[in-house]
Amino acid sequence: MNISRIAVAAGVAASTVLLLAGPASAHVSVQPQGEAAKGGYATVNFKVPNERDDASTVKLEVSFPTDHPLASVSPQPVPGWKIAVTKSKLAEPLDVHGKKITEAVSKVTWTADGDGIEPGYFEQFPLSVGQLPEDADQLVFKALQTYSEGEVVRWIEETPEGGEEPEHPAPVLALTAGSADAHGAAADDKSGETAHAKETTASSDGAGSSTSDSTARVLGVVGIVIGVAGVAFGVLAGRRRAA
Repeated sequence: MNISRIAVAAGVAASTVLLLAGPASAHVSVQPQGEAAKGGYATVNFKVPNERDDASTVKLEVSFPTDHPLASVSPQPVPGWKIAVTKSKLAEPLDVHGKKITEAVSKVTWTADGDGIEPGYFEQFPLSVGQLPEDADQLVFKALQTYSEGEVVRWIEETPEGGEEPEHPAPVLALTAGSADAHGAAADDKSGETAHAKETTASSDGAGSSTSDSTARVLGVVGIVIGVAGVAFGVLAGRRRAA
């Protein structure tokens, strides 16, 4: 009875977690393919789920951060969608590989030339972006999602530090440490492998010692048995001679 109650409680808890996680996962989001390292270039995907049962997503507009402009933005073609890239003049030129950049991409717009994203489906919109800033831990992209009946959902709210996620959060791209930390991670991995090798060797040595101890015990028992048998044989032989 107790096991059945525990199983039921676990099922209810799991269902509750799924119900709570469902709506949050339906937001427009951005994720890198691999990692987005500071000071480098990355390919990112804007994932757009359709949250309506009676309308399709027909347009996506993504605005780029103005505090950390990106000089290089290249969209990958998406079947069934037209792409428009908007550039704007920079207040201060960027120095990219010794070249002065006076404008940067401020917005990318995808417009469906077919059915768009139908109910129950999602679409990904890839971009190659760079050079990523070295003095930021994340980039915030504000997005507008337009449905076929004219509704526009504004994914532009920023999550306060340590606060709860707003109803329509803006997509956030987390930036990872540069190559120096990556080498450090590799060194840590090698250290871990070395430690594992030492543990394996120690375990092997322990197994060998254990095997040797077991063999010695078996031989000792056999010796005792042989000794007892010898004594018994000697006693019997003595009795026969006396008789």
